[in-house]
Amino acid sequence: MHQPKPSGDLRHRTVDAPAGRLHLVEQGDGPLVLLVHGFPESWYSWRHQLPVLAAAGYRAVALDVRGYGRSSKPAEVGAYRMRALVEDNLALVHALGEETAVIVGHDWGSAIAAVSALLHPEVFRAVGLLSVPYIPPGGPRPSEVFARMGGEEEFYVSYFQQPGRAEAEIEPDVRGWLAGIYAALSADTTPGPDRPAPTFVARGGTMRDRFPSGGLPAWLTEADLDHYAGEFERTGFTGALNRYRNMDRDWEELAGYQGAPLTQPSLFIGGAQDASSASVSRAIEAQATTLPGLVSSTLLDDCGHWIQQERPQQVNELLISWLAALPVATPPR
Repeated sequence: MHQPKPSGDLRHRTVDAPAGRLHLVEQGDGPLVLLVHGFPESWYSWRHQLPVLAAAGYRAVALDVRGYGRSSKPAEVGAYRMRALVEDNLALVHALGEETAVIVGHDWGSAIAAVSALLHPEVFRAVGLLSVPYIPPGGPRPSEVFARMGGEEEFYVSYFQQPGRAEAEIEPDVRGWLAGIYAALSADTTPGPDRPAPTFVARGGTMRDRFPSGGLPAWLTEADLDHYAGEFERTGFTGALNRYRNMDRDWEELAGYQGAPLTQPSLFIGGAQDASSASVSRAIEAQATTLPGLVSSTLLDDCGHWIQQERPQQVNELLISWLAALPVATPPR
């Protein structure tokens, strides 16, 4: 295992990438660990991991995915397809002067990390997946699957498809909407049987209709919420939502990888009370086939969707243990 060393301060910088500009925050020196956030978050969702990874002897780098934070926000919906986001990650590794990286993602970041590892195994030597397990490309067209899932209601991914529709719900009160979605998918404030989780939307309704009332979840301070709200009040949500609007395009562009496993050393961590846990249970059960290099798979009790923020100590311990067991990275030439 790498010897702990002084981690230094957080370092903000931007690098050139296909997106135009990628903003990242890094801490520490050593083998590169790239951290990819999900929706609706930013680099800040890794605030508890950066110093711990740095102290353990790693160069921890958390980026703002294109469309978020201080990274560029292309106007075209197609600019947010999966292959474009993978190319951003590849460019970032090279811009940092590295040849390989361990990539770790949460939520959408998990899918981005997985496809990055699938398309470029020579660069992404190991992959950590948080909350969302790996599902190989293929199967039916995603939009058709989501339409069937809704029944009398509408699955949230379908709700996000029409440009401007979800934005109209969110924009009048960005801070309040973020507080609601974070609470709705947290273990300590998740809706009960009388208020279903907002993964489905009543016809003619909004996601906000199913947010729990009351205070913030225990893991989220007012200052944390201010940070997230400030970012989205400045950038808007269209870039972030455009990721959902490319799922059929991704399905077409990745058709050549249908059923392909991820063979690199891998890790999965999920929350036992994640609202999506029931829908992804089959993917977790299939990990022996889809992730033949899987080192460990863990469901954290009393934990919801935002696992690296809800249970930072447990997630950090699992990450450090997994990283320490990986083959030593080849240093840049």
